[in-house]
Amino acid sequence: MANYRASESKREQFRRYLERSGVLDTLTSVLVALYEEPDKPNNALDFIKLHLGTSGPEPRDSEALRMELADLQQKCSLLMEENKELKNRVIQRETPQEVWRATDPSLAAFGNTTPEPDQDLTGSDL
Repeated sequence: MANYRASESKREQFRRYLERSGVLDTLTSVLVALYEEPDKPNNALDFIKLHLGTSGPEPRDSEALRMELADLQQKCSLLMEENKELKNRVIQRETPQEVWRATDPSLAAFGNTTPEPDQDLTGSDL
């Protein structure tokens, strides 16, 4: 009888250990996800392995990823600013009629009504 109590005590200690370390919560959440899966996978063990392995990046990896994210956000911001500046340059070079035609697609059928830079508007052949 004493042997039974000793093994029961060890089991209880082990159970508390698993609970403290978060193992029980993690296993429970994976099993609940499997239970709630509408299309049950053919291999439940692969499902469990896959979901247990997705705990996130390692701390050393996450710091590198944070730095890369900040760098890419800065580059994106610079490119957005450059894009805005280039769009403004294009708009400044267009004539008002071209801008008007670009904003109203129904006017595109009327063609280009602005003279070309080398077109002679006087009607004389000099």
